[in-house]
Amino acid sequence: MTSQTNGITTVYKVTGMTCAHCEGAVAQEVSAVAGVTSVEAEAATGLVTVTSTGTLDDEAVRAAVDEAGYELAGRA
Repeated sequence: MTSQTNGITTVYKVTGMTCAHCEGAVAQEVSAVAGVTSVEAEAATGLVTVTSTGTLDDEAVRAAVDEAGYELAGRA
């Protein structure tokens, strides 16, 4: 976790993403988590970078990733 201007950045490892559609689905669901200000999903690495206004609830992020149809492996 690193602090940046306007938020905290947390990187998660997500399994199952293979394309731009996957990235969009994960980003859309994770964006709905309370406090999230931006999401960048990268299928090639399986990394999802989330910027938020405060510390994220990992279980809320896990639920969002599950809703998108993928699996959260944990923080990267």
